[in-house]
Amino acid sequence: MRSANHAAILAAIDLLGQRWMLRVLWELEPGPLGFLELRRRMGNCSSSVLSTRLQQLQAAGLVEKHWTRGSYELTPATGRRLAEALQPVWDWAESEG
Repeated sequence: MRSANHAAILAAIDLLGQRWMLRVLWELEPGPLGFLELRRRMGNCSSSVLSTRLQQLQAAGLVEKHWTRGSYELTPATGRRLAEALQPVWDWAESEG
């Protein structure tokens, strides 16, 4: 069933549809990572693009940065809930690969 709040849904699709966005979420799903480790796992994603994506995810409340540890992780409420919602997509991709 579709929600009456189409603007919010379209904004979420626009955010998550950007290149590398879902990959960042997937890499952070198991737990926190420092920027350099995350960058290494992202393959050919440039540091500047990764930095921009992390800033966008932080602004959306999906990722938080721990300054003392220098790491990024999914927020407990929103980021984790989204990762759980995406799990069937990731399972499907693994079964097709």
